[in-house]
Amino acid sequence: MVARLQCFSKAVAVVLGTFLMIDSDLEAQPRIGGSYRIYPSGTNQSECFLVVHPNDPDILFASANTVDFTTGFISEGIYTSTDGGQNWSGSDTCSGAPINFHNGDPGIAIDANGTFIMTRLGFVPGLYSHYSTDLGQSWSGQYTIASNDQERAGVAADNQTGSAHYGRTYATWTRFAPPYPVLLAYTEDGRTWTTPVQVNNPDPSRRGLGGEIAIGPGGEVYLTWARLSETSPYTEDKIGFAASSSGGQNWQISEHAIDINGISGIFPEKANIRVNGLPRIAVDTGNGPRRGWIYIVTTQRNLLPAGTDPDIILYRSEDGGQSWSGGIRVNQDPLNNGSIQYFPVVQVDERGGLNVLYYDDRNTTSDSSSVFLARSLDGGDTWQEYDIAGHHFQPQPIGGLGQGYQGDNIALASSDGTLWPLWMDNSTGHYQLWTNPIAFSVLDIAGREEPAVPGLFSLVGNYPNPFNGQTRITFSLPRTGEVSLAIYNVRGQQVFAKETGPLEAGDHEIGWNPGEGNLPSGVYLFRLGFGGQARAGKMLYVK
Repeated sequence: MVARLQCFSKAVAVVLGTFLMIDSDLEAQPRIGGSYRIYPSGTNQSECFLVVHPNDPDILFASANTVDFTTGFISEGIYTSTDGGQNWSGSDTCSGAPINFHNGDPGIAIDANGTFIMTRLGFVPGLYSHYSTDLGQSWSGQYTIASNDQERAGVAADNQTGSAHYGRTYATWTRFAPPYPVLLAYTEDGRTWTTPVQVNNPDPSRRGLGGEIAIGPGGEVYLTWARLSETSPYTEDKIGFAASSSGGQNWQISEHAIDINGISGIFPEKANIRVNGLPRIAVDTGNGPRRGWIYIVTTQRNLLPAGTDPDIILYRSEDGGQSWSGGIRVNQDPLNNGSIQYFPVVQVDERGGLNVLYYDDRNTTSDSSSVFLARSLDGGDTWQEYDIAGHHFQPQPIGGLGQGYQGDNIALASSDGTLWPLWMDNSTGHYQLWTNPIAFSVLDIAGREEPAVPGLFSLVGNYPNPFNGQTRITFSLPRTGEVSLAIYNVRGQQVFAKETGPLEAGDHEIGWNPGEGNLPSGVYLFRLGFGGQARAGKMLYVK
């Protein structure tokens, strides 16, 4: 079923000193082909999740909200692959009794024993769970985790072999009643759960939303959530964070870990779909140099580094959540260009790559959207983006699930050298789950910078990128000679030119500060010329 992966890269070309550009820098993002539906059906599928078996990378488990308009039935989809995603099976209905009691909003995990675990909501308010020991073919009857609570739970399994709580699965959520606290429960086997405990005691005037969880490399439990502003329009203006190294017995809590300015509300441009800026979280559990780093991603606007339109903003902590970086803008399109990015999810793969998936309309009209993947190999300092959907869709609300609802999140996982993005779109006429499995090797080809090769004229790159002051373009010369530098804006207009004197063989750099020319923020393209050869690159200037 998996289409053969092909890498389509539209980029700037330099031929015999002529700088050839495509229509727009927005089309310069590499396109990765091969998207398909994992479980085609006539049922609306939205709000998706995806996890990988901790002991078998060929086993994938996905779920979603499912709605059948002909019957009004709401449930949770169960979709599994046992052959590395080549084939999928399952159902749009979880079979755990009582079937007619289900009300969607799944949270899923696979624990260290291979047990599939799912939490969900019910028509009688509450949080309930089911488990499966046969890879999702059959499910247990429901277990009541919490009565009256009516918010989706974030779920994560502790599959870190060095953890004191190895094999435990946690669920966290916020309660829709003052003081809107964050709650936590856990299970050792998927069958029974502990009584929920209240993690924090927040200001009741600030409603809490969300509830996401990630497990650190030593079994640390990390929670994040949003707090709304006290006045209209009640946007997300703070990110809360809690950390426990004792399996949830004791907590270090910050109700105000990060200042944000979320997007809670509607997008008039996209048929008034409902959107949010709820935080998503991931931890690097690998053995690389960023082991233990925590990443939180959200959607913001009107608070730098976000512009006036919605942008994807990342924060990272290198010390277990005690301190956080400033915001890092993930999407690399020009600031304030009117493009809309939303619903990000963050994931760290087994190679230490930092990946963020989100909806993005830069390559289409404002009433439509595509899906972008941003990937960083240096902890978020620099990014390469890929347009991965292969098609556009026009978001529309799904009836019967709340005003403006199209689903509140998408999913991203990695398995055996492959990234697995999962999203919902209605390009078939109703919402379905789509994926486009992408091998790391394909990403490396699509986003590769030309390496510096001894004995050749090579472009190393420019650093920093993005930048807000000066950037330095570094290159290597095989012999003594002069170098020319020309820089262009996205309309093809030359904005800077420089000729060097004779330079000796070896590494060199040329600095450029667009602020000296009072140039606006945006994408700029540069061309280096040497001895009848040329090299080109792209950079993002953010004031």
